[in-house]
Amino acid sequence: MSSEQGRPPTEDELSQAYEEEMKRIKVEDVLVQTLVSLLNLGGRRAGLVPGAEEERDPQQLGQAIEGARALLPLVEGALGDDAGQIRQALSQLQMAFARMTGAPVTEEETRRPEPQAPSSPQPGGQQPGGQGPPQGPGGGRLWIPGQ
Repeated sequence: MSSEQGRPPTEDELSQAYEEEMKRIKVEDVLVQTLVSLLNLGGRRAGLVPGAEEERDPQQLGQAIEGARALLPLVEGALGDDAGQIRQALSQLQMAFARMTGAPVTEEETRRPEPQAPSSPQPGGQQPGGQGPPQGPGGGRLWIPGQ
């Protein structure tokens, strides 16, 4: 961002731009982005992202899973067709956590993030670009809902 005169923006200009952005953005947008970020980071902590095998951390993975499970019901309606992909990524992280820790995963746990009301299966339950969870910058692709 720069001013019309080719100089860096002033603090007042930056503040004004920030205020305009805050008027435009919705809490739902931030929650969805946070959910996707948790899934991406969880994939790294699970060692599912090529090159991130040394980043495995079951405690961090568990926190990412619990955070994603808490946020999913709040934004599931906004995700539309992407909700199935998010649920699939979360299930993959739960399975990776079970393998990593030796903890059994029950059928109930893998279904837990689904909505309470019955829903029809989502078409194409995989991430764009193939199998595996969404990946961050080190993994080559970042999955963003609707893209």
